[in-house]
Amino acid sequence: MQVLRAVVTSGSVTAAATNLGYTPSAISQQIATLEREAGIPLLERVGRGVQPTAAGRLLTEHAAIISRHVAEAETALADLRAGRTGRLAIRYFATAGSALVPPALARLRTAHPGVQVDLKLVDPGDPLPEVAQGHADLAIVVHPRAAPRGVHMTHLLDDPYRVVLPRGHRLATKRVIDLANLAEEPWVGEWPMGGPCWQIILDACAAAGFTPNVTVESEDYTNAQGFVAAGLGISLIPVMGLANPHPGIVVRRIRNPEPIREIHAAIRESTLDNPPLAELLSALRDAAHHAVQGK
Repeated sequence: MQVLRAVVTSGSVTAAATNLGYTPSAISQQIATLEREAGIPLLERVGRGVQPTAAGRLLTEHAAIISRHVAEAETALADLRAGRTGRLAIRYFATAGSALVPPALARLRTAHPGVQVDLKLVDPGDPLPEVAQGHADLAIVVHPRAAPRGVHMTHLLDDPYRVVLPRGHRLATKRVIDLANLAEEPWVGEWPMGGPCWQIILDACAAAGFTPNVTVESEDYTNAQGFVAAGLGISLIPVMGLANPHPGIVVRRIRNPEPIREIHAAIRESTLDNPPLAELLSALRDAAHHAVQGK
């Protein structure tokens, strides 16, 4: 159809062949093939040149439309490949949403203003399957046991836990507390209690020789601090969850062992060379570095 368009535009087979870099016989063969497929003549001779039949004019008009759409598609594809446009689906958990995601997204918007972001909080769910299946481009996850096949894990930071005590607690005067000293305490635990963050606490307590006695369950760290301040129990909260500490609590370090949650960015290996995604990952690393420096 583009050959037909060139013939109609130039007015002759010879001129079209010169413009396209083909031989006149090759152009004639292309036109003959197109006429057989159309089942109707597309050109008619007029003097030394040719002119389109009604069918030829119709196909020439559609060829112009197709050519324009192809050019637009090529431009859109080039923009996508260069990172000027596109869409990123990002999944994160709550405490990462305050410390890591905002500065990283601000930098992404500056570097790639045409990229749209689909940002979704996934807490306490596991976003790794979304990344593995291609439904998400990047997920911030806690302490992965094993990455799914085809998913690349990038370590962002280690987030240590701290013990949160009500003011006036018998251990509040200590700067560092052995985890075993909390064995007899009532605990404010996480809800739901099967997530990776709670598992880190259970593993640490098991290493210290006990299982925490959970008397209150809390769905977020802010509520947990309120329960502790009211004297209903003690709690272990990661540093990133203590950005705004309750005035009725004290925060102390833990040892023997010190629970730490590892925070990673999960990305499909096949998309590591995507420019906006690479920029976002770099920005997350920088945000994590600043978060660690601020601890």
